[in-house]
Amino acid sequence: MNNKANTKPVVSTDSSATEADSRKSFYQTFSDCPVPPAEMLNNLGLFMRRQDLSRIMFMDELYKKALPVHGVIMEFGVRWGQNLALFSSFRGMYEPYNYNRKIIGFDTFEGFPSVSEKDGNNDVIKKGAYSVTEGYEHYLDSVLQYHESESPLSHIKKYELVKGDATATLERYLADNPQTIIAMAYFDFDIYEPTKICLELIKDHLTKGSVIGFDELNYHKFPGETLALKEVFGLDKYTIRRSPLSPLTSYIVIE
Repeated sequence: MNNKANTKPVVSTDSSATEADSRKSFYQTFSDCPVPPAEMLNNLGLFMRRQDLSRIMFMDELYKKALPVHGVIMEFGVRWGQNLALFSSFRGMYEPYNYNRKIIGFDTFEGFPSVSEKDGNNDVIKKGAYSVTEGYEHYLDSVLQYHESESPLSHIKKYELVKGDATATLERYLADNPQTIIAMAYFDFDIYEPTKICLELIKDHLTKGSVIGFDELNYHKFPGETLALKEVFGLDKYTIRRSPLSPLTSYIVIE
């Protein structure tokens, strides 16, 4: 797969013009990297920005919160799949023989299926935003297969990618798998309707200690996520926790 040119980057950022220009220059530095391909994977820390490392550390923190809880991990809004790969690695690090800890990602892989008035008027909020290259889910599947091969019990598949509008695919998944207990769910849909519907669908599959993470709560550019949480769980029943590692990401723990 090499159709990057056909995919326009979609980035909502609070960076200054100076920071944006500096990053453009650094992207070229990355492209020009003289490190041999065989050694590149071992040296990706060369290019990892403080913000990106902080996000990885937050995901690690979140995973550890869910460690003592039995059940699967779900991500709603996968896009390029970095979080799924991280969760797979964390499982291999912290609970390598827990083959019951399945990791399931839901995404259209075609961007937002629709938007509503409750999503505000940010320029990036439009149908089809945050799409990926055509057929990317197959490439991501091969990446996740590789990560699984680096951990014990690799003959047991412990991840699943569910393509389509999650408002429909999650309902089908839970109907087909009524035994599902959700130890952790991470929401990165950005928008109101799928977040609300999926929060409603997972409620009966949560247990005490289950962790629900959010990517954009209390963020004026993406109001829909907060409105969905407010309508489904309320804002006064659980402490909305944050980490000093990230200004936007947050989570609640079912108590």
